[in-house]
Amino acid sequence: MLTLAEVCAEIKISRSTFYEWRAKGTAPKCYKINNGELRVSREDLDEWWSERRDAA
Repeated sequence: MLTLAEVCAEIKISRSTFYEWRAKGTAPKCYKINNGELRVSREDLDEWWSERRDAA
């Protein structure tokens, strides 16, 4: 599982942009862990990237 900071660094966006995308339902699927932090699985992020590539 990737941290939010790792995801934002990989796709080169700010944390605020990620939260905007999440509010719009366009961010990769997220999981909230016990301490309230968000995580994204590598598989979900790769799938999300693939969907973006196919739409371009």
